[in-house]
Amino acid sequence: MDLDRALSISAAGMSAQSTRLRVVAENIANRDSTGQSPGAEPYRRKTVTFASRLDRELGAETVRVARLGTDQRDFPETYEPGHPAADARGYVRRPNVDSMIENMDMREANRSYSANLAVLETTRGMLLRAIETLR
Repeated sequence: MDLDRALSISAAGMSAQSTRLRVVAENIANRDSTGQSPGAEPYRRKTVTFASRLDRELGAETVRVARLGTDQRDFPETYEPGHPAADARGYVRRPNVDSMIENMDMREANRSYSANLAVLETTRGMLLRAIETLR
């Protein structure tokens, strides 16, 4: 039944975006997590990569999380000679988490999750109306 396919496809999208929201929340929570000693690496921003997957049982393409990775951009440095993680020059390496990027990712994931939820709710309503009609 096509309505079952719509439910499954929407559920896969919601699952993928839920993972993305969790990773964004982790990045935001750790945006100030520096190393504990000089030269120690601070928190490195995590990333999510999606891929489409053919679900043979459904006969449709669905989205899935292909990989959780890390952002390899350089760490910004701030001059804080009193910090425990400061190097010999007095600089502390900060996490490569940009709050603006995380907020944009969060909004996009939230909108995508909401769109999939709306499809799921509409499909559920159609199924309920079909059941009521059959009674």
